[in-house]
Amino acid sequence: MYCKTKDNKNIYFELKGNLSSTQTIIFLNGLSQTTLAWGLVTPYFEKECKILLIDFIFQGQSDNEGEVRDFNMHSTDVLSIMENLSVDNPIIVGLSYGSLVAQHFAVLYPEKLKKMILISTFAHKTPYYEAIELSWMNALKFGGYSLMLDVMLPYVLSDVYFEKPLIPIDFFKSTKKDVVDAKSLSKLMQATAERKDFRQELSKVQCKTLVIHGRLDGLFPVYLGQEVANQIKNSKFTIIENAGHTLNIEEVDKVSNCILDFIKS
Repeated sequence: MYCKTKDNKNIYFELKGNLSSTQTIIFLNGLSQTTLAWGLVTPYFEKECKILLIDFIFQGQSDNEGEVRDFNMHSTDVLSIMENLSVDNPIIVGLSYGSLVAQHFAVLYPEKLKKMILISTFAHKTPYYEAIELSWMNALKFGGYSLMLDVMLPYVLSDVYFEKPLIPIDFFKSTKKDVVDAKSLSKLMQATAERKDFRQELSKVQCKTLVIHGRLDGLFPVYLGQEVANQIKNSKFTIIENAGHTLNIEEVDKVSNCILDFIKS
């Protein structure tokens, strides 16, 4: 399904689960993900909650034309879908890129949000991250998404996952190549590159927040997730052992149950 953003773009969403429930959970994708990325997670919530999945502009089935969108604009796009569907006080779950959108949403629209779960998140960039970011951008520029994926995977999947992959690596690569547009991806990456230090803004977050981080995250070391939790007054920090960055694939059961426990608490 589609609805219009404030600037008249088509943004894609899926509504599933228990459509009679008064509680909605919104899942926000990582950088090169689409709504398909939550396929292993959503069954944990389908009986009790409405589930809203969204492709950001420049992702999946949403529009991919136009200028770079910052995270405030992405947040307003999420609000447009909520208003279209009359969704009140949702719980937002954001992974990596999606967690940044969730952070901005919580600051811009505090009265619209019940709880927030930030997975594999950060609030500011380090020289280490900037070096990784540059390598991804150059790989995308000179070798397309295929080369970028080769460069990216060791940072977003742990060595434990490579040893026993739930989804075989070659199959994972082939499916990703079919759904990611390189020009669109570069616009999403530019938004991250231009994002300012957000740590002070996080003190404005009012909702209860759970921050979940993989101990083996090669992209954002654990201390970056801990720092996000430290900046949010009413927050809890949870570490998933023996897992890396892409927790909605690496540790589906543990992450889903962490979220369920937090929702019910």
